[in-house]
Amino acid sequence: VAMNHIIFQIQDDLAVITLNRPEVANGFHIPMCEEILEALELAEKDASVSFILINAIGKVFSVGGDLVEMKRAVDEDDIDSLARIAELVNTISYKIKQIPKPVIMEVDGAVAGAAANMALAVDFCIASDKAKFIQAFVGVGLAPDAGGLFLLTRSLGATRATQLAMTGEAFTAEKAMEAGALYRLCTSEQLEKTREQLLKKLRRGSSNSYAAIKKLVWESEFKQWEAYAQLELELQKSLSYTEDFKEGVRAHSERRRPKFLGK
Repeated sequence: VAMNHIIFQIQDDLAVITLNRPEVANGFHIPMCEEILEALELAEKDASVSFILINAIGKVFSVGGDLVEMKRAVDEDDIDSLARIAELVNTISYKIKQIPKPVIMEVDGAVAGAAANMALAVDFCIASDKAKFIQAFVGVGLAPDAGGLFLLTRSLGATRATQLAMTGEAFTAEKAMEAGALYRLCTSEQLEKTREQLLKKLRRGSSNSYAAIKKLVWESEFKQWEAYAQLELELQKSLSYTEDFKEGVRAHSERRRPKFLGK
């Protein structure tokens, strides 16, 4: 399938979704989000696909929202497009949780914003020691999207989740591993081998079991997602209209520290 912003390939029983906008550090904009969703749907429907892998091209896995796009939206007063991105990234995390097939993410570098939350949505995140996970939203006056706090609180507990979201501190791969958010931590050189070992293990199992396990996890932990997603979107939209958000985006493009006034 020809895609412009991602690469989508099916290799035997594995569907591979590769983020391919390294020139903007794989920032999410509307077309890229739509392609990721389309690829996830194709992988879900394809009976030959048993597993899904998400990876990225470039030194940075993803900065999350495309800040160039955010700056344009602020300058042109096009907040609707930002709300659309918030909606799409939430849908991607939701879809990852709902697909009855194991989803693996392979991370080698920084993962920020929405992408950090997708890393929590997958079933297995394998990271190199170069990886770090950053809830970058507070730096531009926003709150986590892509199901961020729904996933973070369940993965790390409410207190740690609140602290990471409020400080925007980098969560190193080592800390993420200790907290139980990662499946494996290795060097960049070992990533491929580690992924292959996991696939080898998963290939011995039954896809019926995996589908049932994902359904049970959903029922036990994630049933309230839709109500949460609605609130996440409402809040993100209202934050997008604030002066603080505009200041955050401008400060980022001018490479200075934002001066937030709570307005």
